Amino acid sequence: MSIGPKASLPLALALSITACAFPGGNEDDDGPDLPEKDPPTVVFETTMGRIVLELRPDRAPTTVEHFLRHVRAGFYDDLAFHRIIPETLVQTGRMTKERHARRTTAPELASEADNGLSNRRGSIAMARVTGRPHTANTQFFINLGHNTVLDFTGKETDRGWGYTVFGRVVEGMAVVDLIGTMSVVEEGKPREFWPLVPVIIDTAYVMREESTAVGMEP
Repeated sequence: MSIGPKASLPLALALSITACAFPGGNEDDDGPDLPEKDPPTVVFETTMGRIVLELRPDRAPTTVEHFLRHVRAGFYDDLAFHRIIPETLVQTGRMTKERHARRTTAPELASEADNGLSNRRGSIAMARVTGRPHTANTQFFINLGHNTVLDFTGKETDRGWGYTVFGRVVEGMAVVDLIGTMSVVEEGKPREFWPLVPVIIDTAYVMREESTAVGMEP
């Protein structure tokens, strides 16, 4: 992917941070790869508006079930968007608006980044707890641009694993874009980029279950 001067700094920041520090299609860009049947759909009602996510259990089954389990359990309710990198991504899934980390007892996930899905605009992908590939858990980010540099390229190095794409935004990308333009303050180690005006997930819920999926109980 060609990176112009305007985008090079944000993307460099994205690559340097893991999920506590982390380093495909959307309503605007369906892309060539779509699910063959109705996939599960999750709604995030935020203080900026509604964001609807369409998940891909056909490509990232373990990741999707892990994510759905936490949605059903109310894990994402009242969490904040705690990392905003303009023109690159917005991230949530760990911090409350009081800037306290919410914990889960669920084990970290084995990477499914080699599933053929790409970190294109509107796609959602798992962040990592560390720089190691198999450390994703509850944090995820939404790509504001085509961040294909975050895709799987091989298992020879940790960076080559990339980040697991497990769905896409199908409604509310304008809300995501608006979040991505907010002024931020840099705090903490590792670095977080908090919006000056907090953006909170009021509630998250499953709007549509895949007809053949077997759900995990919270």
